[in-house]
Amino acid sequence: MKKHIGWVAGTTAAALVAAGAITYAVAEDGGGSGQSAPSADGADAGFARDMAVHHQQAVEMSYLVRDRTKNTDVRRLAYDIAQTQANQRGMLLGWLDLWDLPKVSAKPPMSWMGMGDMPERGDGSLMPGMATDAELAKLGTLNGRQAEIFYLQLMTDHHKGGIHMAEGCVAKCTVEVEKNLAQGMVDAQQSELTTMKQMLKERGAKPRA
Repeated sequence: MKKHIGWVAGTTAAALVAAGAITYAVAEDGGGSGQSAPSADGADAGFARDMAVHHQQAVEMSYLVRDRTKNTDVRRLAYDIAQTQANQRGMLLGWLDLWDLPKVSAKPPMSWMGMGDMPERGDGSLMPGMATDAELAKLGTLNGRQAEIFYLQLMTDHHKGGIHMAEGCVAKCTVEVEKNLAQGMVDAQQSELTTMKQMLKERGAKPRA
């Protein structure tokens, strides 16, 4: 268990080193070398906007739990998720800047996936997997094992929603480097789902659904 989490955390540094190269590659792949930038309503821009919002909440949850527990494994996992997703969020927003496209849209979230009419949970939960404001507030009141379990449950839901969205980009996005990043998100978050399921089991708990 600890070996696996240590490996996950070790990937963060490599991701950060690669960030600049990936951002430059996207500039060349979409909007560079004479190729027109993606459209504002297309999958590339839609994924970049929506996943940036989705990632921001994961970062927030991860820093919340780091203040609520002293457990080394949970703190390492939360730190890796926060660092990785903050880095990816920066790239997504950077690509929108490179493409000279807006970071917000008047259309509902997930419209680029044909899911703009999906029912929302409300209370800050804008897309599948996102926690509500009430759930985030609750996380901020828990400590120790209770905080660990609730965080792992919330992040499990969050990853499932994120994987679904990333798979949508793999299927619909046109910028190759962005598609590759989305596939990397799918692979990494599926691995983390396995880790979190085991961590919940060790605490006598299980995912919420």
